[in-house]
Amino acid sequence: MEIYYSKIIESVVVLILFVFARLITQKLINRTIKRQLIQKSRSQIIKKAISFIIILIFLTILLVIWGVKQSDLAVFVGSVLTVIGVAMFAQWSILSNITASIVLFFNHSVKIGDTIAIMEGKEYEIQGKILDIGLFFITLETVGTSEEITLPNNTFLQKTIRKVASSADVINQL
Repeated sequence: MEIYYSKIIESVVVLILFVFARLITQKLINRTIKRQLIQKSRSQIIKKAISFIIILIFLTILLVIWGVKQSDLAVFVGSVLTVIGVAMFAQWSILSNITASIVLFFNHSVKIGDTIAIMEGKEYEIQGKILDIGLFFITLETVGTSEEITLPNNTFLQKTIRKVASSADVINQL
Protein backbone atom coordinates (compact mmCIF):
# COMPACT_ATOMS: atom_id res chain seq x y z
CA MET A 1 0.00 0.00 0.00
CA GLU A 2 2.87 2.38 0.76
CA ILE A 3 4.11 1.90 -2.79
CA TYR A 4 0.88 3.33 -4.17
CA TYR A 5 0.53 6.11 -1.59
CA SER A 6 2.79 8.55 -3.44
CA LYS A 7 1.18 7.68 -6.78
CA ILE A 8 -2.27 8.36 -5.34
CA ILE A 9 -1.13 11.74 -4.00
CA GLU A 10 0.50 12.61 -7.33
CA SER A 11 -2.69 11.60 -9.14
CA VAL A 12 -4.82 13.80 -6.87
CA VAL A 13 -2.45 16.75 -7.41
CA VAL A 14 -2.60 16.23 -11.18
CA LEU A 15 -6.41 16.01 -10.99
CA ILE A 16 -6.57 19.32 -9.10
CA LEU A 17 -4.20 20.92 -11.62
CA PHE A 18 -6.34 19.48 -14.42
CA VAL A 19 -9.48 21.09 -12.99
CA PHE A 20 -7.72 24.45 -12.64
CA ALA A 21 -6.25 24.17 -16.14
CA ARG A 22 -9.69 23.52 -17.59
CA LEU A 23 -11.22 26.45 -15.73
CA ILE A 24 -8.43 28.80 -16.79
CA THR A 25 -8.50 27.69 -20.42
CA GLN A 26 -12.30 28.00 -20.54
CA LYS A 27 -12.06 31.57 -19.22
CA LEU A 28 -9.30 32.41 -21.70
CA ILE A 29 -11.30 30.89 -24.54
CA ASN A 30 -14.44 32.80 -23.52
CA ARG A 31 -12.49 36.06 -23.33
CA THR A 32 -10.89 35.45 -26.73
CA ILE A 33 -14.24 34.51 -28.26
CA LYS A 34 -15.83 37.72 -26.99
CA ARG A 35 -12.92 39.81 -28.29
CA GLN A 36 -12.84 38.11 -31.67
CA LEU A 37 -16.67 37.99 -32.01
CA ILE A 38 -16.63 34.29 -32.89
CA GLN A 39 -20.04 32.69 -33.51
CA LYS A 40 -21.44 30.72 -30.57
CA SER A 41 -21.67 27.49 -32.56
CA ARG A 42 -18.02 27.74 -33.59
CA SER A 43 -16.96 28.62 -30.07
CA GLN A 44 -18.63 25.45 -28.77
CA ILE A 45 -16.61 23.37 -31.22
CA ILE A 46 -13.40 25.13 -30.20
CA LYS A 47 -14.19 24.53 -26.52
CA LYS A 48 -14.86 20.82 -27.15
CA ALA A 49 -11.62 20.41 -29.09
CA ILE A 50 -9.48 22.13 -26.46
CA SER A 51 -11.18 20.20 -23.64
CA PHE A 52 -10.46 16.97 -25.52
CA ILE A 53 -6.77 17.91 -25.83
CA ILE A 54 -6.54 18.78 -22.12
CA ILE A 55 -8.17 15.47 -21.18
CA LEU A 56 -5.68 13.58 -23.37
CA ILE A 57 -2.78 15.37 -21.69
CA PHE A 58 -4.26 14.61 -18.25
CA LEU A 59 -4.68 10.92 -19.06
CA THR A 60 -1.15 10.72 -20.45
CA ILE A 61 0.30 12.25 -17.29
CA LEU A 62 -1.71 9.81 -15.14
CA LEU A 63 -0.42 6.88 -17.17
CA VAL A 64 3.16 8.07 -16.68
CA ILE A 65 2.57 8.47 -12.92
CA TRP A 66 1.27 4.93 -12.67
CA GLY A 67 4.32 3.55 -14.44
CA VAL A 68 3.13 2.88 -17.95
CA LYS A 69 6.23 3.00 -20.15
CA GLN A 70 6.23 5.60 -22.88
CA SER A 71 7.16 2.97 -25.44
CA ASP A 72 4.17 0.84 -24.40
CA LEU A 73 1.92 3.89 -24.57
CA ALA A 74 3.29 4.79 -28.01
CA VAL A 75 2.66 1.25 -29.27
CA PHE A 76 -0.89 1.33 -27.90
CA VAL A 77 -1.69 4.76 -29.37
CA GLY A 78 -0.12 3.75 -32.68
CA SER A 79 -2.17 0.57 -32.78
CA VAL A 80 -5.40 2.38 -31.97
CA LEU A 81 -4.73 5.04 -34.61
CA THR A 82 -3.90 2.35 -37.16
CA VAL A 83 -7.15 0.51 -36.47
CA ILE A 84 -9.10 3.78 -36.68
CA GLY A 85 -7.33 4.67 -39.93
CA VAL A 86 -8.08 1.29 -41.50
CA ALA A 87 -11.69 1.45 -40.31
CA MET A 88 -12.14 4.92 -41.78
CA PHE A 89 -10.45 3.93 -45.02
CA ALA A 90 -12.80 0.97 -45.24
CA GLN A 91 -15.75 3.23 -44.43
CA TRP A 92 -15.38 6.22 -46.75
CA SER A 93 -18.58 7.85 -45.51
CA ILE A 94 -17.14 8.33 -42.02
CA LEU A 95 -14.01 9.97 -43.40
CA SER A 96 -16.19 12.03 -45.73
CA ASN A 97 -18.34 13.25 -42.81
CA ILE A 98 -15.32 14.20 -40.71
CA THR A 99 -13.82 16.10 -43.63
CA ALA A 100 -17.19 17.76 -44.28
CA SER A 101 -17.44 18.85 -40.63
CA ILE A 102 -14.05 20.56 -40.91
CA VAL A 103 -15.08 22.29 -44.14
CA LEU A 104 -18.39 23.35 -42.58
CA PHE A 105 -16.59 24.74 -39.55
CA PHE A 106 -14.24 26.95 -41.54
CA ASN A 107 -16.07 27.77 -44.77
CA HIS A 108 -19.84 27.38 -44.52
CA SER A 109 -22.26 30.19 -43.84
CA VAL A 110 -24.76 28.19 -41.77
CA LYS A 111 -24.62 27.99 -38.00
CA ILE A 112 -26.64 26.67 -35.08
CA GLY A 113 -30.01 28.42 -34.92
CA ASP A 114 -30.29 29.08 -38.67
CA THR A 115 -33.34 27.82 -40.54
CA ILE A 116 -32.36 26.17 -43.81
CA ALA A 117 -33.85 24.23 -46.68
CA ILE A 118 -31.97 21.29 -48.20
CA MET A 119 -32.94 20.80 -51.81
CA GLU A 120 -33.52 17.08 -52.43
CA GLY A 121 -34.77 17.51 -55.96
CA LYS A 122 -36.91 19.96 -57.89
CA GLU A 123 -40.09 19.35 -55.91
CA TYR A 124 -38.83 18.18 -52.51
CA GLU A 125 -36.89 19.91 -49.80
CA ILE A 126 -36.17 19.35 -46.13
CA GLN A 127 -36.65 22.53 -44.13
CA GLY A 128 -35.58 22.92 -40.52
CA LYS A 129 -33.74 24.79 -37.82
CA ILE A 130 -30.16 23.68 -37.09
CA LEU A 131 -29.97 22.41 -33.49
CA ASP A 132 -26.43 20.99 -33.47
CA ILE A 133 -23.43 20.55 -35.74
CA GLY A 134 -21.38 17.55 -34.68
CA LEU A 135 -18.40 15.66 -36.05
CA PHE A 136 -20.54 13.30 -38.14
CA PHE A 137 -24.10 14.66 -38.18
CA ILE A 138 -26.11 17.87 -38.24
CA THR A 139 -29.34 17.80 -36.22
CA LEU A 140 -32.36 19.69 -37.55
CA GLU A 141 -35.80 20.39 -36.12
CA THR A 142 -38.17 20.30 -39.07
CA VAL A 143 -40.45 23.25 -39.73
CA GLY A 144 -44.11 22.43 -39.14
CA THR A 145 -43.80 18.95 -37.63
CA SER A 146 -40.98 19.79 -35.16
CA GLU A 147 -39.42 16.38 -35.78
CA GLU A 148 -35.76 16.02 -34.91
CA ILE A 149 -33.76 14.59 -37.80
CA THR A 150 -30.06 14.00 -38.29
CA LEU A 151 -28.28 14.38 -41.58
CA PRO A 152 -24.72 13.37 -42.42
CA ASN A 153 -22.37 16.36 -42.67
CA ASN A 154 -21.40 15.49 -46.23
CA THR A 155 -25.02 16.17 -47.26
CA PHE A 156 -24.27 19.87 -46.76
CA LEU A 157 -21.45 19.69 -49.29
CA GLN A 158 -23.35 17.56 -51.81
CA LYS A 159 -26.79 19.20 -51.80
CA THR A 160 -27.97 22.72 -52.45
CA ILE A 161 -28.60 24.54 -49.17
CA ARG A 162 -30.88 27.58 -49.00
CA LYS A 163 -30.80 29.71 -45.86
CA VAL A 164 -34.38 30.59 -44.94
CA ALA A 165 -33.54 32.63 -41.82
CA SER A 166 -30.40 33.11 -39.79
CA SER A 167 -30.24 33.04 -36.02
CA ALA A 168 -29.33 36.74 -36.13
CA ASP A 169 -32.63 37.47 -37.94
CA VAL A 170 -34.59 35.73 -35.19
CA ILE A 171 -32.76 37.72 -32.49
CA ASN A 172 -33.40 41.01 -34.35
CA GLN A 173 -37.13 40.24 -34.55
CA LEU A 174 -37.34 39.96 -30.76
